[in-house]
Amino acid sequence: MKQIKVAVLGATGMVGQRYVSMLSKHPWFKLSCVTGKESVGKKYGEAVRGNPIDIPSSVADMEVVPNEPKYVDADLVFSPLPTEAAHESEPLFAQEGFPIVSDASAHRMEKDVPLIVPEINPEHIELIEVQKKNRKWDGYIVTTPNCTTVGLVIPLKPLHDAYTLKKVVVTTMQAVSGAGFPGVPSLSILGNVIPYISGEESKVEKETQKILGRLKDGTIEPTRITIEASCTRVPTIDGHLESVYIETEKALSVDDAKNVLAEFKGLPQKLALPTAPEKPIIVMEEEDRPQPRLDIYAGSVPGMSVVVGRIRPAKDERALKFFVLSHNTIRGAAGIAILTAELLYVSGGVK
Repeated sequence: MKQIKVAVLGATGMVGQRYVSMLSKHPWFKLSCVTGKESVGKKYGEAVRGNPIDIPSSVADMEVVPNEPKYVDADLVFSPLPTEAAHESEPLFAQEGFPIVSDASAHRMEKDVPLIVPEINPEHIELIEVQKKNRKWDGYIVTTPNCTTVGLVIPLKPLHDAYTLKKVVVTTMQAVSGAGFPGVPSLSILGNVIPYISGEESKVEKETQKILGRLKDGTIEPTRITIEASCTRVPTIDGHLESVYIETEKALSVDDAKNVLAEFKGLPQKLALPTAPEKPIIVMEEEDRPQPRLDIYAGSVPGMSVVVGRIRPAKDERALKFFVLSHNTIRGAAGIAILTAELLYVSGGVK
């Protein structure tokens, strides 16, 4: 594939640094530009905040430019901007002809904006043409879900296809890196669990219904699956663990469900996209796994597989319980956006 130029908006934050690290070795995408706000004019290596993840030497001396289209030279733009900034900036880039892949929440639920998990609903990319027609843009915005939604929806999809989900009840245990930098004050989270994350439960419920919904006549019909979410913040650094209970229309056994999950592959695996893990779902048999400390990098592309474990029966033969673990800043943010961009590129949506 011909290498194309990409930019990262808001590149100095925690997720922005994850993008830079993953893109530094990408075979198709060459990082050509990083933007910021207070750090404009500084070298990227001097501007990053927190504990830098991995700053490639090729990027460390790159100058941080303003978050405006006229300063950006790229064929595709990634946006991990905060919600308010994304709400204002992303349409400006799309109007100027840039394809935007955003993991910000600002535009996810707009009717003509695709909300993509590449293994789950790649056909929703067709909404791009509806969006461009509606808004008279040469560019477009494609979004990826909240980091918690990503970990949940990947195992739900094959189970829904096999057994038809009726109800999902999920309780999340979300790492502090999900709050960004500096995030939750240390005296609030150390030795503690906070049973509230503003706006999170609604995001998990509504985004999951959109992703599992059906594309029809240029719009998405959300799935009718009932989804109840309770979200908590816990003192782990990376990795969102979720306790999931499902009810289905068809009876299911633990062994059959394990096979359905373990054998699942999506379009990115069929196309052998660079960031696609060989197994998007890894099923563990150990009774005390998955664990964030041990399992967030499991799989052929570190951080891109979700890990499912403790699959066990419920009292009803049409119900099941399990845990799922996902890396919130890789599969839940930078990694899924890069995988989505790869899908757009091979589909002809980026030139």
